[in-house]
Amino acid sequence: MTADAILTSKGQATIPKEIREGLRMKAGDRMTFTLLSDGTALMRVKNKSAMDVAGRFHKKGQKALPIDELSR
Repeated sequence: MTADAILTSKGQATIPKEIREGLRMKAGDRMTFTLLSDGTALMRVKNKSAMDVAGRFHKKGQKALPIDELSR
């Protein structure tokens, strides 16, 4: 997906709606920008908390492990 934006004189740009929706962005989300040596810029959205991803690796029928057993 590609979309264009314009940089204002204050260094601000509006992220196009289709990009915001595709990334499930909402007001207040934080972003990080990384500039690669080839001139490519990466933007990552930081809109997930630990609770948002809790249980993502759980498999049906699998017993939960106590925290002290996770490092074994």
